[in-house]
Amino acid sequence: MKGIISTLATVWRIASPYFRSEDRWMGRLLLAAVIIIELAIVGLTVLLNSWNANFYNALQEKNWDVFVYQLGYFSVLAAAFILLAVYQLYLNQWLQIRWRRWLTETYLNRWLETSNHYRMQLLGDAADNPDQRIAEDVNQFVSLTLTIGLQLLSAVVTLLSFMAILWALSAEAPFLLFGMTTSIPGYLLWAALIYAVIGTALTHLIGRKLIALNFLQQRYEADFRFNLVRVRESGEQIALLNGEAAERDRLLLRFGNVITNWYAIMSRQKKLTFFTSGYNQAAVVFPFIMGAPAYFAGAVQLGGLMQIANAFGQVQGALSIFVTLYTRLTDWRAVIARLDGFDQSVTMAQTLAVTPPVVTVTPGDGAAITLKDLAVRLPNGAPLVNAADLTIAAGDRVLVNGPSGSGKSTLFRAMAGIWPFGAGTVTVPKGAKIMMLPQRPYFPIAPLAAAVAYPAEPGTYDSAKVAELIAAVGLPALAGRMEEEAHWNRMLSLGEQQRLGIARAILLAPDYLFLDEATASLDEAAETTVYKLLEDRLPKTTLVSIGHRATLAAFHKRRMNVAKDGERFWLRDSGAITDAKPNA
Repeated sequence: MKGIISTLATVWRIASPYFRSEDRWMGRLLLAAVIIIELAIVGLTVLLNSWNANFYNALQEKNWDVFVYQLGYFSVLAAAFILLAVYQLYLNQWLQIRWRRWLTETYLNRWLETSNHYRMQLLGDAADNPDQRIAEDVNQFVSLTLTIGLQLLSAVVTLLSFMAILWALSAEAPFLLFGMTTSIPGYLLWAALIYAVIGTALTHLIGRKLIALNFLQQRYEADFRFNLVRVRESGEQIALLNGEAAERDRLLLRFGNVITNWYAIMSRQKKLTFFTSGYNQAAVVFPFIMGAPAYFAGAVQLGGLMQIANAFGQVQGALSIFVTLYTRLTDWRAVIARLDGFDQSVTMAQTLAVTPPVVTVTPGDGAAITLKDLAVRLPNGAPLVNAADLTIAAGDRVLVNGPSGSGKSTLFRAMAGIWPFGAGTVTVPKGAKIMMLPQRPYFPIAPLAAAVAYPAEPGTYDSAKVAELIAAVGLPALAGRMEEEAHWNRMLSLGEQQRLGIARAILLAPDYLFLDEATASLDEAAETTVYKLLEDRLPKTTLVSIGHRATLAAFHKRRMNVAKDGERFWLRDSGAITDAKPNA
């Protein structure tokens, strides 16, 4: 019971916000319509139960007029049933897509909000494969919740409707044993109840391991798919290392998990199907066995026997809903567990950004970026790099040097507000436009003009201006491909990507531009060209660069060094650069 209550609480937490959202009225209206139709369908089954008695009695009595009338009555009921079934499916699907759209947008917003997706990775990403959670699990949750919810509602209403009918039929067809009438009030109802309870208990006993197996199957499938994508995106590096055999072995190892778990599901499903198939077949004849003595004793007619069988089947089916739905319920439980894990991971990442000690990025009234008592740490709490009191003034050009692994890039991440581990304060001018340019820039799969202008909306900048900048950074051959859509990160070399990154920086014209070895893949001549371009096109932009080449000094006014002092690395101001030689 604790598990059921916990699962239902999780379902309520995931499902209920939609019905309180901006789309709540349409969602509630569609849900109400689907429920009303389901109740109407149950009402039709009650009418069909009465029709069973009249129709088969007409057959037994060979009453042609009643037979024809009952055929006409059945046609009306069947037409109504078809109409209700069609519109229930249509309205159900309409509700599903609206609910899924809202839930998908909600999860996307939470996942991508304020770099949450990045912090989730830093935490080890407790919710593995977020793409699967949002793309597949949300769809399955909506579909299975509506399907199972309606079937459970139908089962409850059917049970309440037919319990009274079965109780009354028990009185009309008294229980006969060895020719003796035995008074057992509602014996047909108790027989259906006992049959269903035993079936449900045995089904759960046999099939309960499917819940964990289905959860693992989804995880193994997603892991295998994710690694296939990684191989596709890293094809060049793998080919250069002749790593195809190693990748094949790794992929087959992960696919082996899929196969092994699938065999476990097959074995468990076989046992469950043996029982449920036998259970359902026995359910066909069981009501006839219970009602046959009364029929052969002449206590009821054929129509009464058929009505007993139909009512018994409805009650037994309603009581056996968990037997019928068990496989779907196991899938549903697994989906709920995965979405719940995703929810917890998102919440943990959100909490991480605001729970002290944390690096705080705050807006200030001044015109400079200041670092105060900054202590950047690794996710495990180990110290990385520190900065006591440093200022980067507006219009300054600062070169950051230091040994590899000393935390320079992570320091930039902390200043950007995406690295929460540590303590201290970063104050940035209020309303200032800050841009971080990493060593490997990101380009969406989009037309080249839109990819370079990212994250601005497509069409924000004139394509001719984008083309001019692309040519200016040394890629004239690409300047004529503005409307071509491609996977640019995969098509272009890292050097070409870095040139496009510089074009993006000039296009977006930030107030503060941080370059994290953003030209490291360019030769010195090309690097000189793009830095001169930055000087010419962004004269008022504050420039802060991480770099190891001595030639970079000519484009910066001040140097900051990261050096080890005791057990920790410290970022300190080394003053004005005086030893730089101008680049030709």
